[in-house]
Amino acid sequence: MSAYTQIIYQIVFGTYKHEKTMTPDGRPALHKYISGIIRNKKCKLYQINGVEDHLHIVTHLHPSIALADMVKDIKIASSKWIKEQKLFPLFNGWQEGYGAFTYSKNELERLINYVKNQEEHHRKKAFREEYIELLNEHGIAYDEKYLL
Repeated sequence: MSAYTQIIYQIVFGTYKHEKTMTPDGRPALHKYISGIIRNKKCKLYQINGVEDHLHIVTHLHPSIALADMVKDIKIASSKWIKEQKLFPLFNGWQEGYGAFTYSKNELERLINYVKNQEEHHRKKAFREEYIELLNEHGIAYDEKYLL
Protein backbone atom coordinates (compact mmCIF):
# COMPACT_ATOMS: atom_id res chain seq x y z
CA MET A 1 0.00 0.00 0.00
CA SER A 2 1.23 3.48 -0.82
CA ALA A 3 1.09 6.53 1.40
CA TYR A 4 -0.20 9.79 -0.02
CA THR A 5 0.26 13.03 1.86
CA GLN A 6 0.07 16.75 1.20
CA ILE A 7 1.54 18.44 4.24
CA ILE A 8 3.44 21.65 3.62
CA TYR A 9 5.82 22.64 6.40
CA GLN A 10 7.53 25.90 7.16
CA ILE A 11 10.55 24.93 9.24
CA VAL A 12 12.28 27.74 11.11
CA PHE A 13 15.47 27.59 13.15
CA GLY A 14 18.20 29.98 14.11
CA THR A 15 21.88 30.16 14.73
CA TYR A 16 23.25 29.41 18.18
CA LYS A 17 22.12 32.20 20.53
CA HIS A 18 20.74 33.89 17.39
CA GLU A 19 24.16 35.23 16.58
CA LYS A 20 24.16 37.20 13.32
CA THR A 21 26.80 35.03 11.67
CA MET A 22 25.32 34.06 8.30
CA THR A 23 26.67 36.71 5.96
CA PRO A 24 24.78 37.49 2.73
CA ASP A 25 27.57 36.32 0.44
CA GLY A 26 27.58 32.77 1.86
CA ARG A 27 23.85 32.20 2.16
CA PRO A 28 23.20 31.05 -1.43
CA ALA A 29 25.79 28.26 -1.05
CA LEU A 30 24.22 27.19 2.26
CA HIS A 31 20.75 27.18 0.73
CA LYS A 32 22.00 25.06 -2.18
CA TYR A 33 23.65 22.60 0.23
CA ILE A 34 20.50 22.24 2.34
CA SER A 35 18.43 21.87 -0.85
CA GLY A 36 20.57 18.86 -1.72
CA ILE A 37 19.95 17.28 1.69
CA ILE A 38 16.21 17.71 1.22
CA ARG A 39 16.25 16.32 -2.34
CA ASN A 40 18.33 13.31 -1.26
CA LYS A 41 15.59 12.44 1.24
CA LYS A 42 12.99 12.45 -1.57
CA CYS A 43 11.32 15.55 -0.17
CA LYS A 44 10.06 18.52 -2.16
CA LEU A 45 11.67 21.89 -1.45
CA TYR A 46 9.52 24.87 -2.36
CA GLN A 47 11.63 27.68 -0.89
CA ILE A 48 14.56 28.30 1.42
CA ASN A 49 15.80 31.67 2.63
CA GLY A 50 16.92 33.48 5.71
CA VAL A 51 18.89 36.31 7.18
CA GLU A 52 21.92 36.63 9.46
CA ASP A 53 20.45 34.66 12.38
CA HIS A 54 17.87 32.20 11.06
CA LEU A 55 16.50 30.13 8.18
CA HIS A 56 13.05 29.35 6.79
CA ILE A 57 12.49 26.18 4.79
CA VAL A 58 9.21 25.49 2.97
CA THR A 59 8.98 21.81 2.13
CA HIS A 60 6.80 18.76 1.74
CA LEU A 61 8.25 15.70 3.48
CA HIS A 62 8.24 12.28 1.88
CA PRO A 63 5.94 10.01 3.94
CA SER A 64 8.93 7.92 5.08
CA ILE A 65 10.71 10.93 6.63
CA ALA A 66 10.00 12.10 10.18
CA LEU A 67 10.08 15.86 10.70
CA ALA A 68 12.43 15.70 13.70
CA ASP A 69 14.86 13.48 11.79
CA MET A 70 14.83 15.82 8.81
CA VAL A 71 15.61 18.87 10.93
CA LYS A 72 18.31 17.00 12.87
CA ASP A 73 19.95 15.78 9.66
CA ILE A 74 19.87 19.27 8.11
CA LYS A 75 21.39 20.86 11.19
CA ILE A 76 24.14 18.27 11.70
CA ALA A 77 25.19 18.06 8.05
CA SER A 78 25.02 21.80 7.36
CA SER A 79 26.84 22.74 10.56
CA LYS A 80 29.69 20.39 9.69
CA TRP A 81 29.74 21.63 6.08
CA ILE A 82 29.74 25.32 7.11
CA LYS A 83 32.76 24.69 9.35
CA GLU A 84 34.62 22.61 6.74
CA GLN A 85 34.02 25.23 4.05
CA LYS A 86 34.75 28.10 6.44
CA LEU A 87 31.60 29.62 4.96
CA PHE A 88 30.70 31.73 8.00
CA PRO A 89 33.83 32.16 10.17
CA LEU A 90 31.88 33.25 13.27
CA PHE A 91 29.23 30.48 13.00
CA ASN A 92 28.94 28.48 16.25
CA GLY A 93 26.21 26.07 15.20
CA TRP A 94 22.43 26.01 15.24
CA GLN A 95 20.04 26.64 18.11
CA GLU A 96 18.82 23.53 19.90
CA GLY A 97 15.16 23.72 18.89
CA TYR A 98 13.12 24.61 15.85
CA GLY A 99 9.62 25.59 14.82
CA ALA A 100 7.56 23.70 12.28
CA PHE A 101 4.26 25.03 11.01
CA THR A 102 1.83 23.39 8.59
CA TYR A 103 -0.02 25.03 5.74
CA SER A 104 -2.61 24.06 3.17
CA LYS A 105 -1.78 23.86 -0.53
CA ASN A 106 -3.76 27.03 -1.26
CA GLU A 107 -1.43 29.00 1.08
CA LEU A 108 1.73 27.82 -0.70
CA GLU A 109 2.24 30.81 -3.01
CA ARG A 110 1.81 33.32 -0.17
CA LEU A 111 4.19 31.29 2.02
CA ILE A 112 6.84 31.05 -0.72
CA ASN A 113 6.68 34.83 -1.25
CA TYR A 114 6.92 35.45 2.49
CA VAL A 115 10.08 33.34 2.72
CA LYS A 116 11.58 34.86 -0.45
CA ASN A 117 11.24 38.34 1.10
CA GLN A 118 13.00 37.67 4.41
CA GLU A 119 15.55 40.48 3.99
CA GLU A 120 12.82 43.06 3.48
CA HIS A 121 10.63 41.57 6.21
CA HIS A 122 13.41 41.74 8.80
CA ARG A 123 14.13 45.39 8.19
CA LYS A 124 10.97 45.98 10.24
CA LYS A 125 10.75 42.95 12.52
CA ALA A 126 13.26 41.00 14.63
CA PHE A 127 13.40 37.21 14.53
CA ARG A 128 11.99 36.82 18.05
CA GLU A 129 8.94 38.93 17.20
CA GLU A 130 8.38 37.00 13.96
CA TYR A 131 8.77 33.64 15.72
CA ILE A 132 6.29 34.53 18.49
CA GLU A 133 3.81 35.65 15.84
CA LEU A 134 4.17 32.27 14.09
CA LEU A 135 3.67 30.40 17.36
CA ASN A 136 0.58 32.45 18.20
CA GLU A 137 -0.83 32.23 14.66
CA HIS A 138 -0.64 28.45 14.84
CA GLY A 139 -1.95 28.20 18.40
CA ILE A 140 1.26 26.74 19.80
CA ALA A 141 1.84 27.17 23.53
CA TYR A 142 5.37 28.16 24.44
CA ASP A 143 7.47 29.12 27.44
CA GLU A 144 9.15 32.54 27.17
CA LYS A 145 12.27 31.24 28.94
CA TYR A 146 13.07 29.04 25.91
CA LEU A 147 12.83 31.89 23.45
CA LEU A 148 15.98 33.93 22.93
